[in-house]
Amino acid sequence: MADIARILGETGVEGHCLILEITEGELIENVEETIETLRQLRALGFEIAVDDFGTGYSSLSYLKRYQIDTLKIDRSFVRDITNDPDDDAIVSAILAMAHSLKIQVIAEGVENKEQLAFLVSQGCSRFQGDYFSQPLLAAEIEKTGKIGVKPHI
Repeated sequence: MADIARILGETGVEGHCLILEITEGELIENVEETIETLRQLRALGFEIAVDDFGTGYSSLSYLKRYQIDTLKIDRSFVRDITNDPDDDAIVSAILAMAHSLKIQVIAEGVENKEQLAFLVSQGCSRFQGDYFSQPLLAAEIEKTGKIGVKPHI
């Protein structure tokens, strides 16, 4: 943790500008140590996000124990939300649960207007996917100054 604090100091980057993404599966390894590490990172200002939510084997009780800021709904659920009632139900349930717990949600793998419209109708306000932009190299972002496109629904 001392190295992270030192790097933040050397670079002038503040912790609240950074999001640490941890996969759901990593949460269940060395639980107490992970809780303490995440607590220390939060104290430095980091936002904590659970990536690939819904694909691992962790318990929902971890959401409370880990003090998670953001859940990232895995693209495997987003892909078919407009034509698979099971994916629709899973995504709707994740969004309802997260909102009740005051946890932000990012939907991964948004590829079309219909997926975006469904997610917005369910209260999701943060998204990632090819609908907004293809993956870009850092040099491309620096050159154009654009990270992605904000499409209209």
